[in-house]
Amino acid sequence: MNTPRPPPIAAVPGAIAGLPPVSRREQLRLELLTTVDSLQRRRADLVSEGFIEDYVALHWLEWNGGALRLTVTGTNMCQQLRARLN
Repeated sequence: MNTPRPPPIAAVPGAIAGLPPVSRREQLRLELLTTVDSLQRRRADLVSEGFIEDYVALHWLEWNGGALRLTVTGTNMCQQLRARLN
């Protein structure tokens, strides 16, 4: 008996391994440490422009003399994320 199979997970936009899509804020949170690492290595070109705009709007990053830096809020977010990894 052939029962129809569900579409592969890759075919479902925004879904990862059967989980519901994450919010934009959660997506930004998940990428924050990678973004900060890229900025510290002076590789802002590796960070999506849309992410930078959203980080600035959330006050996690700020422009300072033409460069991006973490705000107090951004620093706290990074500390929370690092604590979860340990």
